[in-house]
Amino acid sequence: MDKFFKISENKSTVRTEIMAGLTTFFAMAYIVITNPNQIVSFNHLTPGADPKFQMIWNAVYVASILGAFIGTMLMSLYAKMPFAQACGMGLNSFFFVSFILPAIMSSGDLITGYHYGMVVIFLSGVIFFILSVTKLREKIAKALPDCLKKAIPAGIGLFIAFLGFQNVGIIKANQYTLVQFNDIHGAINGTVTDVDLTGAYVQQAVSFKDYALPALLALLGLIIIAVLDQLKVKGSVLISILAVTIIYYPIMGIAPSFDMGQVGQSFKDFGAIGITGLFDGAAWTKAFGSGASAIFTTVVLIITYALVDMFDTIGTVYGTASQAGMLDQNGDPVNLDKCMMSDSVATVVGGVSGTSTVTTFVESASGVGAGGRTGLTSLVVAICFFICLFLSPVASLVPACATAPALIYVGVLMMKNFKDVDMSEARSAVPAFLALICMPLTYSISNGIGIGAIAYTLITLFTGKYTKKDIAITVVALLFVLKFCMVTM
Repeated sequence: MDKFFKISENKSTVRTEIMAGLTTFFAMAYIVITNPNQIVSFNHLTPGADPKFQMIWNAVYVASILGAFIGTMLMSLYAKMPFAQACGMGLNSFFFVSFILPAIMSSGDLITGYHYGMVVIFLSGVIFFILSVTKLREKIAKALPDCLKKAIPAGIGLFIAFLGFQNVGIIKANQYTLVQFNDIHGAINGTVTDVDLTGAYVQQAVSFKDYALPALLALLGLIIIAVLDQLKVKGSVLISILAVTIIYYPIMGIAPSFDMGQVGQSFKDFGAIGITGLFDGAAWTKAFGSGASAIFTTVVLIITYALVDMFDTIGTVYGTASQAGMLDQNGDPVNLDKCMMSDSVATVVGGVSGTSTVTTFVESASGVGAGGRTGLTSLVVAICFFICLFLSPVASLVPACATAPALIYVGVLMMKNFKDVDMSEARSAVPAFLALICMPLTYSISNGIGIGAIAYTLITLFTGKYTKKDIAITVVALLFVLKFCMVTM
C-alpha cells in the first residue's frame, strides 16, 4: 500500500490518510441527501404528489452514490490524488430547472424529462472526455476571459443560495417586488398573502409551524454551519444537517417514518428508470428530433454542462493542490491530466446511471487540510460512499430545512472567487457582474454565462482592445445571441 500510493514519499502515514479521508467524507456527505432533493425539488415529495417524483428521487439517490464512488475511486487508483468527486452543487439545481421543472410546467412526462437530462449529462461527459484525451481542454479554458472564469463559480453560488432560500420559504414570491422575506408576522397572526395553485396572489390562512418555522430552522442551520466552520470544527455542514433534523420532528410535532424496505425500492426504481433511462427513445427524440429550436437548446445545455464542469474541476484541483503543496515546477497540479480524465469518466457514469454532473468537490480541501496527500485518502472516501448505498431510509428522514443551509453556505464559499475580479476596469467588471447577477435573476446559469460573454465581446470590440485571442469568446457570444433569439429558457 505504501509503495502503490507513495505514502512515505509524500511524507504522510496510513493513519493520517485514513483520517483525512474520513474528514473529506463527512465534509461532503450532505451531497448524498441534497443531490436527489435538488433534482426533484424536495417540496414535491409530499403526500398525494405524483409518485414519479419519489421514483426519480430513489433512482437519483443510487446513481449519485455510484457516480461519486466510481469517480472517487478513479481519483484514488488512477490519478492517485487526495480528491473526491460527487454531483456538483448548482449543477443539480440546474438539472431540475432545465429538465424536471419544464416537465412540471408543461404537464409533460416527468420520467421523459428526467431521461432527457440524462442524455445531456451523458453527452457533456463524452465531450469532456474527448477534450481531456485530446488536450483541447486547456485551450477552451483559456478562451474564456479571466473575469468570467472568476464570476461563473460566484454566480452559481448566488444561484444555488437563492434556491436554498426558496426551498424552505425564506424567500417568498411578492406581486409587487417579485420577492420578499418570509412573512413571519403574518404567520404569527395566521394570515399571509401568498401564491395559490393557479398562480394568483390571495390571502391564505396559515399556521406559524408550517409557514415560518421551516424557514427559521434553515436559518438556524446556516448559523450552526458558520459558527462551527469559524471554530474549525470538521464536518460542520453534516453536523448542521443532523442537528436541524433532530430538532425538526419534535418541534413540528410529527413522527419520522423509517422503512428499511425503501432500500430495495431505491434499487428497484434505479433499475426501472435510472440505469435504463439513457435508452429511452422519447428522451432522444426530445433532444434532437423536435426541430431546430430543440436541437439548439440541447446543444447549448450540453456545452454549458461541459464548460461548467471543466472550470469547476480546474479551479478545485488548482486550489486544493496549491494548498497541499502538490504543484509541479510550472505551478500546475501534479497528475492534472489524470484528474481531468477521472472527472470526465465520472460524469459519463453519472449520465448513464441517472444523475447530474459529477465533478471534483471543493470539500476535498478539508481532507488535504487534515494531512491527506495520496490516493489512499480518496479511497477511504469512496468506501464511505459505497456504504451509503444501503442507507436511503436514513437519507429520506432529512427535511428540506436541514439541507437548505448547505446550499446557502456552499453559495457563500463559491462567492470567494469574485474577489479576484479586476473591478477597476469596466471591460472586466461589467461582464463579470452581469454573469454574477444574471444567473440568479434569470434562473439560469447558462444565461448568465451568455450575457457576460456578449458584454465582454461588445465592450472589447468598441474600446479597440479586440485581439485574435478574443475570437473564441466571440463565437460563444454569437451562439448565445442565437439562443436568446430562438429559444425561450
